[in-house]
Amino acid sequence: MRPKIYLFGDSITEESFGDGGWGASLAHHFSRTVDVVLRGYSGYNTRWALKVIEKVFPAADHGEAPLAVTVFFGANDACLPGRCSAFQHVPLDEYKRNLHSIVFFLKKHWPTTRILLITPPPIDEEGRLRYPYVENVTNEPERTNEAAGAYAKACVAAAGECGISVIDLWTTMQHFPHWQKSCLRDGLHLTPSGNRIVFDEVVRKLMEEGLSLETLKIDLPIISEIDPNDPLKSFQQ
Repeated sequence: MRPKIYLFGDSITEESFGDGGWGASLAHHFSRTVDVVLRGYSGYNTRWALKVIEKVFPAADHGEAPLAVTVFFGANDACLPGRCSAFQHVPLDEYKRNLHSIVFFLKKHWPTTRILLITPPPIDEEGRLRYPYVENVTNEPERTNEAAGAYAKACVAAAGECGISVIDLWTTMQHFPHWQKSCLRDGLHLTPSGNRIVFDEVVRKLMEEGLSLETLKIDLPIISEIDPNDPLKSFQQ
């Protein structure tokens, strides 16, 4: 009955349905108007995303097109070669091409769907040294903020070339005081404050695309519309 918004991305998307997560906040925000569908895959980069995209969206050739899809990759692509998470690294030029390919797939199957790219967040390198994903024998951060910024810039460029919206999270988050600890719990993944930033930015961008509580219809009557003297009448319309 309800249209859908898909969230496609890595662990920052997968975790977004947790307590205070930006995906959970979107589901609450759009309750009774839109189903927010989680398609987050921890550790994935754009290369892996392209390998599985037809399994992630198996109904792309039939069924109703979603209202929007967020595409939130890059944090893993930006892992540095030669460091402890090098197996996740995707070269910058390939990352940008992969984003183009993901957008092309979605546009080909769902031409009316709004597509929103989200750049990787900034990196707190001290936090990454404290919380490495795998054993870090070099004692060097597997990600740097400089590298994340380069991937964010490529993501913004890809969005412009594809003619779609983008959230430059890398830049936006660094405008907040003490973002390294207030927005990131381990130098990469989001705190409640970081999740709130993503939620606010996604809602703002969707509103710019014409998707808001003011433009979307609720699926069934709300309690204030139900006649207490004849409740069932409201369900016959």
